[in-house]
Amino acid sequence: MKLKFVKESGSLVQSTNEKEKATILGIIPRYAALPLLIVVAWNMCVYFGNRIFSSNLYHYDFTTSLDEKIPLIPWTIVIYLGCYLFWIINYILSCRDNREKALRFTSADVIGKTVCLLFYVFLPTTNVRPEIVGNDVFSQMMNWLYGTDAADNLLPSIHCFVSWMCFIGVRNSPKVPSWWKEASFAIAIAICVSTLTTKQHILIDVFSGVMLAEICYALADKFPVLTKLPLI
Repeated sequence: MKLKFVKESGSLVQSTNEKEKATILGIIPRYAALPLLIVVAWNMCVYFGNRIFSSNLYHYDFTTSLDEKIPLIPWTIVIYLGCYLFWIINYILSCRDNREKALRFTSADVIGKTVCLLFYVFLPTTNVRPEIVGNDVFSQMMNWLYGTDAADNLLPSIHCFVSWMCFIGVRNSPKVPSWWKEASFAIAIAICVSTLTTKQHILIDVFSGVMLAEICYALADKFPVLTKLPLI
């Protein structure tokens, strides 16, 4: 009986280890698939769903004189929109070390987006965007952006929160080369700056987004809300 139990326990451990090593398309660890799907789904719920409650509320404008001195630089929309590829790459990289870190990382994202939701509903903000007068391709892209993305969901900036999470997730990873860690820091900074130079956000949005990422990653070590997810 004891020998049988040992064998069954060994088989269970082996099965768990095999699941942890398994990947999807050789890129995404299977243990990270469900958490990453939850991250994407919750992001959509927060960004679009909050408008059910906040669209008819008064939106505050916290633009300062310092914000007004930041110039509009249309070509930086390339950085602003290019962030999505960076997010995909680094969110996957951030989950490749091991299951424990993947759950901590994705838990931090879910906690952070929940805080964003509360801000968007109970302290909705907006800003005044400048008129785009150029006819070049970047100006046309800016007009398209302003036409499709309402001036809300600003404080904290999800763009800055997610971009900084991309840096947090790889900065101490033994599997990520140093050059990409440094590049990730630079890219995250560039994206944060682009939110200002495209006039999509103001300074308080940027700083709160970065601070929120750091705080939530620290909190997720104590409150990893996704730890009960099963291995798939």
